[in-house]
Amino acid sequence: MSDVGIAVGETVPDVQQSLVQPDGETETASLSELVEEQPVLLNFYTVDFSPDCISEWCEFRDFDWFASGDAVQVVGASKSGERLHRKFISQFDLGFPLFADTTLELADAFGVRYKAFGLSHRAHRSCFLVDEEMTVRYKWIGEHWMDPTRDTPPVSEIHEAIVDELNIDQTETFGF
Repeated sequence: MSDVGIAVGETVPDVQQSLVQPDGETETASLSELVEEQPVLLNFYTVDFSPDCISEWCEFRDFDWFASGDAVQVVGASKSGERLHRKFISQFDLGFPLFADTTLELADAFGVRYKAFGLSHRAHRSCFLVDEEMTVRYKWIGEHWMDPTRDTPPVSEIHEAIVDELNIDQTETFGF
């Protein structure tokens, strides 16, 4: 399944979509605007409120390193619309913005769109680290044998990969 999705080292096309912020505000934002601030870990997931997606986003929320947003900005993308994103963010107290990729234009740009069971189009569950030059520095693609949206990202492994890729100093301060 490693041939799915844009390759590490490739440049991502810039795409503009509706982005629901953690405070519920919605804006049209491009990926290039987001990466100007800091690298983005873009997470494609199926839909808001599915049990596996709830588990995935709560893991990112509860992993303090991702929640702090100091080194990388975590951003989600799914077919869910703006209204459902607001409810999802609110119900699970998520501090991450979510793209409403209802037409899967963003999924197409990353090469992760597919037709599930020959019926409906979705994005493979996947994560891409995109730097300020719109270059993919890391990717993880779900490889569930029956449905690639079933895998959930290994949050601690993704953390380690990002730390290595971006050469982030992980000095422990023990809260001081």
